[in-house]
Amino acid sequence: MNPASLPKPSGYSHGTLAGNTLHLGGQTALDADMKIVPGGIVEQFRQAFGNVLTTLRAAGGEPEDLVSITIYLTDIPGYQAHGKEIGEVWRELAGPVYPAMAGIGCTALWQPEALIEILGVAVIPEERLVRPS
Repeated sequence: MNPASLPKPSGYSHGTLAGNTLHLGGQTALDADMKIVPGGIVEQFRQAFGNVLTTLRAAGGEPEDLVSITIYLTDIPGYQAHGKEIGEVWRELAGPVYPAMAGIGCTALWQPEALIEILGVAVIPEERLVRPS
């Protein structure tokens, strides 16, 4: 699954279907111009999670189909300090449903200015599933 609205992948896929399970590739806060959005962790969360949801929706999925999210962070204290704002962004984009989650600290991500990378797994009901052509 490689939605046209996301940066064209090279050497990876934005999502891979196995049956009706969608494995969502790690998304940083890259915008359509292949640049990490400015403004800090809340803005980067919004963009990265929005990118995840774009791939999910391209496969016919909805946020409630997410079963697992893993968030890689280069600055855990910064994420924690903005937890309320990040929670508000989550509810705005995905509603009040939360899958199993993990937050993992790391020293760096692929793009040096990236503060966050989000990957996930979703199980999409067969009646909504859109397979790549």
